[in-house]
Amino acid sequence: MTADPAAPKPGRPRGRPKAFNDKTDQNTVQALDRALGLLTHLSSTPGMTLSELASASGQAVATVYRALVTLQAHGMVEIEDPGQIWHIGSGAFRVGSAFLRRTKVVERARQPMDALMRATGETANLGVESDDEVLFLSQVETHEAIRAFFPPGTKGPMHVSGIGKALLAWYPPDRVAGIVARKGLQKFTSLSITQDFSLERDLARTRERGYSIDDQERAEGMRCIAAPVFNAYGEAVAGLSVSGPAFRVSLSEAARIGALVRRAADQVTEATGGVPPKS
Repeated sequence: MTADPAAPKPGRPRGRPKAFNDKTDQNTVQALDRALGLLTHLSSTPGMTLSELASASGQAVATVYRALVTLQAHGMVEIEDPGQIWHIGSGAFRVGSAFLRRTKVVERARQPMDALMRATGETANLGVESDDEVLFLSQVETHEAIRAFFPPGTKGPMHVSGIGKALLAWYPPDRVAGIVARKGLQKFTSLSITQDFSLERDLARTRERGYSIDDQERAEGMRCIAAPVFNAYGEAVAGLSVSGPAFRVSLSEAARIGALVRRAADQVTEATGGVPPKS
């Protein structure tokens, strides 16, 4: 019986490249670097196809597929049918959770954050600095329909973030200068701080009052008020904040909300064995 040349050829699912059996030797470190890059791409999207991942990473489809299959075997990624969409897997969640367990600040901050959300009616957030950016670790969401949302793992620039500026205000000047030199002062809205001297002035005001204000500097219509959490050496190591729409988090309410945020951050400092720096 002669096979119909126009008939579809069985065997290779849509999620596999033509050359998926290619076993070309790779440098182990380079392969690991590429695989971790794929995890980064997947973590920032709702899911990607094999072709999209190859395009985004600049790697060959066959290379990406081998990396994905390896990661899948460890539960780090998952593939969803129909559509052959790749997603972050439960294994990655477990690894990420280990980071949160490394420090007791997340656990000890939960109760003060919940109380802060109830007292202000706005979403409470906890974040730290990671690679010159703010990394959000935890959140207690308000029940309001319009609210701020920073899921754990979200990162953002420090100079337009309440938590970022709360940390920068208590960092040594050379550390602040280094972050600004590496990351710059990107403009996101008409109220974004884009000049060194403006940032210095804002950080000085933050130290004076004990809390920072992100006045629609990252997103128009959203405000954030934050205060730092200190370790046993009086160093700023985390930030606590409340975020919400500007029509609810008004500047006229900033002093009242700021005092509540400052108190909650101090509670976390005390609960984790930290001490505020000497004036």
